[in-house]
Amino acid sequence: MSSKTSLTEADEAYARELFGRIGMRVVPVLLAAFVISYIDRVNVGFAAITASKDLGMSAADFGFGAGLFFISYMIFEAPSNYLLERIGARIWLARIMICCGIVSAAMFFVSNKTQFNIARFTLGVVEAGLFPGVVLYLTFWFPKRFRARYISMFALGIPLSSVIGSPISGLLLNMDGILGFKGWQWLYIIEALPAFVVGVLIWVLLADKPEKASWLTPAEREYVKNELARERAAQPDQGSHGSLWQQLKLITDKRVITFALVFFGTGVPSYGLGLWLPQIINDFGLTTFQTGLVSAIPFVFGSIAMIVWGRRSDRTGERVWHTVAAAWVAAAGLAACFWITSPVLSLVALSVAAAGIYAVKGPFLSSVSESFSTRHAAVGIALVSSLGNLSGQFAPWMVGVIRDNTGQFQPALLALGLCSLAGGAVMLLRLRYVVKPSATVNA
Repeated sequence: MSSKTSLTEADEAYARELFGRIGMRVVPVLLAAFVISYIDRVNVGFAAITASKDLGMSAADFGFGAGLFFISYMIFEAPSNYLLERIGARIWLARIMICCGIVSAAMFFVSNKTQFNIARFTLGVVEAGLFPGVVLYLTFWFPKRFRARYISMFALGIPLSSVIGSPISGLLLNMDGILGFKGWQWLYIIEALPAFVVGVLIWVLLADKPEKASWLTPAEREYVKNELARERAAQPDQGSHGSLWQQLKLITDKRVITFALVFFGTGVPSYGLGLWLPQIINDFGLTTFQTGLVSAIPFVFGSIAMIVWGRRSDRTGERVWHTVAAAWVAAAGLAACFWITSPVLSLVALSVAAAGIYAVKGPFLSSVSESFSTRHAAVGIALVSSLGNLSGQFAPWMVGVIRDNTGQFQPALLALGLCSLAGGAVMLLRLRYVVKPSATVNA
């Protein structure tokens, strides 16, 4: 073995150890933030088991109101990411979490459909920017070759929020009548409280960028800085960022459009399942607590698949086929539910679907983060997320309408599967716009 090879291997071993240590410092608190915010985002699915009747809402009404979150989220996401980059991630992410806690707790006081809609819209306003903000934040810390695994660890919050939140939500619904309040009111107020704690932890534990991290040695800060600088050096357009309005013109960029379509297609089953699964499982004839336990099962498989698939994508350096394969596995699992009548087999199919739905996240989001230069990353990532997150408005409404008109969830699950199939196809057909981790990226 040559000396050069030994140095290269030693350097790579040092990089794995250092970035692994950074990951253990940075990612857990961000994961906790996402789990808590996502629980506050989707716990309406559990609350609706009893709250829809109390508030006089049909399935379509609930789907529309639940989806209003994503309209405001889309409107404010790009400005939020723009401000995060300029104000600093620590302050901005802490602000998001504390505001999420306030608005989520305010759901306790909702007494009719109009108030429900206003609360959901407001929650989207204050939470806007959390997800793309963290994806952007991770690009400040990790080179591309390590990024999918840490983005996957963060995005693990999506299925993990249901693994943790489903049993808890099922229990909280059983508090109905305590102190004269409904179970769904207790659910909202209790599940909002951790957001305040995590907001403080973000303020205390995180640093805006590696050069401000007092928990790294000067040599380690310099190493991270140089690693990231080498990647930026391969991106020729390092001019000024320009105004927010100038950057928003990226909305016509082919990469933004392509990735937004993929995000939308693969996001529809994610949000459809996340918001409606408790009611789908409840139709099996289970109690609310049993519904909570059983609802967690598909998300356990989704969590495992997300980590395994993200690491495999990093190891192979491949993003496109990892995204496509996962999207099509999700489509197959959801489509199978259309023909299955057994609750047990339906749960198996839903678990397969969840594995595909969440395995998409790591390779796809890494591909997005790698496709924009430093100059355009903040707004480019946010625009993709904003447009793609319209799936969060469309999916619950679509499921509700199909449920109201057919009396069943199976046709709605088939529709979710077709959307995932289309999202994977767009990723494949637009292959020339997707940049591999090792490639040079322009604007």
